Amino acid sequence: MTRELRSTLPAPGGPRRRERQAFLLGVLGVSIFGLTLPATRLAVADFDPLFVTLGRSLVAAALAGLALLWVRPQPPARRDWPRLAAFALFSIIGFPLLMAIAMQHAPASHGAVVLAVLPLLTAMGGALIAGERPSMGFWACGLAGTASVLCYSALTGSAAGDLQWADLLLAASAVSAALAYALGGEMARRIGGWEVICWALVLSAPALLPILLLFAWPSNWNAQASAWAGFFYVSVFSMFLGFFAWNKGLALGGIAKVGQIQLLQPFVALAASAAWLGEAVGWLEVGFASLVVCIVALGWRMRVARR
Repeated sequence: MTRELRSTLPAPGGPRRRERQAFLLGVLGVSIFGLTLPATRLAVADFDPLFVTLGRSLVAAALAGLALLWVRPQPPARRDWPRLAAFALFSIIGFPLLMAIAMQHAPASHGAVVLAVLPLLTAMGGALIAGERPSMGFWACGLAGTASVLCYSALTGSAAGDLQWADLLLAASAVSAALAYALGGEMARRIGGWEVICWALVLSAPALLPILLLFAWPSNWNAQASAWAGFFYVSVFSMFLGFFAWNKGLALGGIAKVGQIQLLQPFVALAASAAWLGEAVGWLEVGFASLVVCIVALGWRMRVARR
């Protein structure tokens, strides 16, 4: 039985088991990604954002190359290579670089709340790329969540000009992440969850290495241990292992549906920001994050038709 045929068959145990597996994989992926903001803030305290972006991708590419050599899966079909390139652009360059620059100007707790809009954007990406059709109720909940996030950004950005600039970067990074998630989830149905990120990393490595050597080679090898720890986390977990669970969950449960599990991500990031960075997480952050979570949780109950 070919790999393509196997990928079209339902998972053993029927839809209920498949939905439960998608949920658990989504929670695992969101838990890993939720620590990315505070880990990135630790890394950019001593490293240039461009080095963090390129370095994490090249470390993950080395791991991806070893995984592909060990398993030796069938290469993606020709029609999938352009989508892999787009996935690499958004997930390996766009989102990490924009987020790393933003973390130089804004607390990780602030970024966690702004990025709470990701479920809505991911659903939009699923509709655009994978042909999913969320109901009007789903879109209404998503728009209400977006309005709440914009309100929070306006309230906090008025106190400091840097936050307004950081919000634009965070918004652009959220769009990049959503497009990457939609592309990855759609391709994972045919290629496999872990293969998508591995092939994308290996594909992008030859272009990233010379840029790193020419423009982003670090000059502070004696950086603090916390900066190296943050860099290690975003390289191994955020850029590599997290996509194993996340792409597979999106493929099993649907991009819009599983994407709503990202509503847990602000709480993971807020808790890590307080524990790792000592950032003050006030009632404003908790209140707006809770409001967004409630709105998007309501959207989880709305119908989403899958092609």
